[in-house]
Amino acid sequence: MANDFCHIELNTDNVDRAQQFYSKLFTWKFEVTDMGGHGTYTMITPGAGPNGGLMKKPMPDAPNMWLVYVQVDNLDQTLASVPKLGGRVLMPKTPIPNVGAFGIVQDPTGAVFGVWSK
Repeated sequence: MANDFCHIELNTDNVDRAQQFYSKLFTWKFEVTDMGGHGTYTMITPGAGPNGGLMKKPMPDAPNMWLVYVQVDNLDQTLASVPKLGGRVLMPKTPIPNVGAFGIVQDPTGAVFGVWSK
């Protein structure tokens, strides 16, 4: 696997306002999914390139931001390697039932990104 960017996600404190803005700015399609006790998740289909998502930010103190996810073969191994390489795990492995799992990390320069595995 080439560790491709596989998903791009907007974490925001105002999902409705963000969706209104992007639906008028671009020709993206949106599909809201009920995630049970975890609220809702909006899938974004841009037409080309990786799909995306829009959600209420899971870390309330974090700024509103776009977050990219990199596909990995072994999520546990990748997350274990981050601190050894000078980074930090900000959100540990978080399973998404019937979909996969992700973690959020910060590189040694302070940049934040997600890692994803099916």
